[in-house]
Amino acid sequence: MLINPLDSCGKTDQDIVFNARNETLMITLRQATVADLPAINDIYNHFILHSAITFDVKPWDMSRRTDWFNQMQQNGQYTVLVALKDNLVIGFAYNSAYNPKAAFCLSTEVTIYKAPECTIKGVGRALYKRLLAELKARDYHRAYALITVPNEASNKLHQQLGFTQVGLMSQVGEKMGKFHDVALYEKAL
Repeated sequence: MLINPLDSCGKTDQDIVFNARNETLMITLRQATVADLPAINDIYNHFILHSAITFDVKPWDMSRRTDWFNQMQQNGQYTVLVALKDNLVIGFAYNSAYNPKAAFCLSTEVTIYKAPECTIKGVGRALYKRLLAELKARDYHRAYALITVPNEASNKLHQQLGFTQVGLMSQVGEKMGKFHDVALYEKAL
C-alpha cells in the first residue's frame, strides 16, 4: 500500500513523498536495523565535525553507536527510524528520554538527521510524521526538540508539524570556538 506521509501516517514500508515542487519521489521508511548503523553513524559524525547542530564534539566509533542502538532497542518506548532511497540510508529519526526523572516518563525528546548529500525534499517531514504517530500510539503526552539556532530549515519543519517554541537557552553550548543558543520546541501528542 502506498501512502503520502504528508497527509497520513500508515505503517507500510514503501511511502510516496511529494517534495516542494510536487514531484513524486519513492522512499522507504522503516525501523532501523543493525545493518543501518554505519550509515547512521556516518551521517551523525558529519554533523559533529562540520556543524553545531549536535553538541557532541568527537565522532562516535561503531562500538558507541552499537551500544546506543542496543539501549534503544532494549527500551520498548524508543523508536529509531530510517529513510532509504535506492537502499541507501538518507536520514534517520528517533526518540529518547527527555529527562531521566520518573515524572517525565510521558515526555520524549525527538531528533532527526538527513544525510548531507541528500537533496530530496520531504524526507524529514516523512520521518517525523511516522515517528510522531508511533509516539502518540505509545501514549506519550509531549514531544520536545532541541534546535541549535540559527537553523531556519529545522525551525520551519518543526513549526509545520505543530511544534511551538517554548524556550530559548542562551549561549548554552560552546562548539567550534563559539557559544550557541538552543531553542526548545514542544508538541502536544
